[in-house]
Amino acid sequence: MKNEFMKRAIELSIKSVNTGGGPFGCVIVKGGKIVAEGSNKVTSTNDPTAHGEIVAIRDACKKLNDFNLQGSELYSTCEPCPMCLSAIYWARINKIYYANTREDARKIDFDDSLIYSEFKKNINERKIPMIQIMRNEALEAFQLWEKKTDKVKY
Repeated sequence: MKNEFMKRAIELSIKSVNTGGGPFGCVIVKGGKIVAEGSNKVTSTNDPTAHGEIVAIRDACKKLNDFNLQGSELYSTCEPCPMCLSAIYWARINKIYYANTREDARKIDFDDSLIYSEFKKNINERKIPMIQIMRNEALEAFQLWEKKTDKVKY
C-alpha cells in the first residue's frame, strides 16, 4: 500500500512539472485512504508557501474539518523543506515517507541549506535582521489568551 501512495505523489509531481509547477507532489493518508493531495503551486498562485506538503495539509484539514491530523501519514516526493516539516509537526502528522532527498533537490536548484544554517544561528546573527519592538503592548493578547477559559488549544 505504501508504494501505491508514493506512486500517486510521484504522479502529482510529474503532472505539476508538465503544467508549469515545481517537481513536488504529496498525499496525506488516514485510515488507509488518501484524504488529500497536493502539488507545488508556488508559481501558479504566486504563493511562496504553496509547497506540495502545505497544499495537501490545507486540503486535508478542510476535508476533515480539523486542524489536527493525528493518525495520518504523509507521502512526499521529496524530503520536506524546513517550512513543510514545521507544518507537518504543527498538524501532528504521525509519519513521513519521502522519495528524493534534500541533496537531490539542491542539485536542481531547490536549496534549503541557507534556512537550515539560519536556524542554528543566534537571532542577532541571521541574514534577515530581527528587531523586537512593542513587546509590552503585544503581551496583552498573550495575557488574554492565558486567562481564556474556553480556548481551543493547538
